[in-house]
Amino acid sequence: MIPAEEQAQRQAALRALLAKPLLVAAHDAESLLLVRRHLPALSGWLRRETGWRLVADTETARLFKTAPLTSDATHPARGHNREPFTRRRYVTLCLALSALARADTQTTLGSLADDVLTAAAEPGLAAGFTLTLDTRSDRADLVAVVRLLLAWGVLSRVAGDEDAYLSAGADVLYDVHRPVLGVLLTGSRGPSTIAARAFEARLVELTAEPVAETDELRNQALRRMLTRRLLDEPVLYYDELAEDERAYLVAQRHNITGRISEATGLLPELRAEGIAMVDPDDELTDVRMPEQRTDGHVTLLVAEYLAGRARALRGELLAFVRRAAQAHASYWRKGVTDPGAETELLDIALDKLAALRLIEVDTEVTRDGTGTVIRSRPAIARFALAEPTIREAGSLPTSPIRKATADAASTIF
Repeated sequence: MIPAEEQAQRQAALRALLAKPLLVAAHDAESLLLVRRHLPALSGWLRRETGWRLVADTETARLFKTAPLTSDATHPARGHNREPFTRRRYVTLCLALSALARADTQTTLGSLADDVLTAAAEPGLAAGFTLTLDTRSDRADLVAVVRLLLAWGVLSRVAGDEDAYLSAGADVLYDVHRPVLGVLLTGSRGPSTIAARAFEARLVELTAEPVAETDELRNQALRRMLTRRLLDEPVLYYDELAEDERAYLVAQRHNITGRISEATGLLPELRAEGIAMVDPDDELTDVRMPEQRTDGHVTLLVAEYLAGRARALRGELLAFVRRAAQAHASYWRKGVTDPGAETELLDIALDKLAALRLIEVDTEVTRDGTGTVIRSRPAIARFALAEPTIREAGSLPTSPIRKATADAASTIF
């Protein structure tokens, strides 16, 4: 038996890695120390249960994760103001990393900008991609990339400020931390070994793993894939799995979720439609719900609306948000009743609900033409609004509570 204190430390270390797969000494000293203290146990568990590799030294701890689904775009990198990275910013990020790999131990924002522009001018680099720094919006893309690198610990600011660069073109001086830069790339093979040209095909090659040739290796591959998805995804639905994956998970769900729970402190919620590993401390997530303020309230109202429907058209939801904005205008931020404001409010809500695997956004042909359709997933039922219970005189009144509808309470999330 592992002593309780040691088990708690291992859980804390693994949770730190799951929340932030790259730990750096300057930002995460306490977590890094825990990971290094329990490195053999952590790396052994991760290799056995997920196939992920863990390395750590005095400067960094890096969990080399393999994305369970390369097609999932619901958790993008986010900028200084939480705006999601666009394709343009991702390309700029790759070019900046390439430039920093050849840079000195110190660089400036101006020098990095010149190197990125030079790299962006290479023929055939990225189809349809051009980069200039002639406008403030162009420079904002580079600044968003730099601030992400600051958050990762690749760069540290020595002098200057990015806001001054945006407004007046003033330069900024940075230290470049090569130990952090050297462990950023993850994947099962080096990018230079990939022959495919199409983006999707390149992703497949980058994350491809050896083909299992025996029953034992196939079962190991299934266990690792399912464990990764349970660790990474808010909900794992059975209907998203292939037949062999679903059969293995049904047969081994208690063993798999038990090992995850023991290692991380996450609690399994087993339902007819799938499995969710729930964090009682609400730490291991980049998307929270419910949240306060306008966007959080809109998201909750949209979830509540969709919980009672199998599907809804985007136009229907826009009308619902417009009505909600009128009803809650005195509590929400300014401008929510302006023409077109409902579009941004709805987009934010749908992005969050999709990231939490509560909905699917699709396009289909309707009687009025091609339209965007939002389909509810089973876990959204927890946000349904039950009817209030009317008690007899003298008893305490109750408020409506959010729960699954009564006829499906035992089977859906």
